[in-house]
Amino acid sequence: MPLEITWPDIALRLLCTLFAGAVIGFNREEHGRTAGLRTTILLCLSASLAMILANLMLNMTGKQPGSFVQLDAMRLPLGILTGVGFIGAGAILRKDNLVLGVTTAATLWFITILGLIFGSGQFGLGFVALIIGFITLTGVKTLEKKLKLERHATLTIVPGKIGVTEKDISQPFLDAGYKINFTSITYGENGAVTEVNCETRWRGPAGDNRPPEFLKQMLARCQFEKMDWRILGET
Repeated sequence: MPLEITWPDIALRLLCTLFAGAVIGFNREEHGRTAGLRTTILLCLSASLAMILANLMLNMTGKQPGSFVQLDAMRLPLGILTGVGFIGAGAILRKDNLVLGVTTAATLWFITILGLIFGSGQFGLGFVALIIGFITLTGVKTLEKKLKLERHATLTIVPGKIGVTEKDISQPFLDAGYKINFTSITYGENGAVTEVNCETRWRGPAGDNRPPEFLKQMLARCQFEKMDWRILGET
């Protein structure tokens, strides 16, 4: 950071900060995420202001230029990063095996770093980071949809009048290339299966949350009283 900054320098830093926050925030708003335009702009602006304040505090020390490495003015932006860690933790939601908000928390952390960079006057580094971050949120997401990743899902089945066995349930999954693991099986008084809970794994596109076609065929053939299919993942 330069030791002395003027109001035109501060205005330029804040304008770059607002632009960076708006670019990332618009992307999140467009996809309906919780950390939208206002959140990213305010967070980026807060980090930038903290860094500008730290820069202004350097001029108040009255020390020689060679002694600035001994100052504690950097505690202010470091405290900002600590606080954002708590905000990011609050953005992450876990319900059973479903994890949501990880990308949102990472975006909040990234936009704070961007604010600190622009607030310190490192415009070249800031715009390079902004471009890389924007490409990551847009281009990589498109790539993820095309890649076949390992997917996980849970399945709960309550048989109806037609009795079924474990093999009746597992065989269609195995034939389709799925891996299935029974987590619990409940039997009735006559030894018939009354409820089945299992976990399945397969490789498929990340954005495809449709149930496999053979599940509908199983439902029609076996006339289950209940079938609950839930895909596990993170956002």
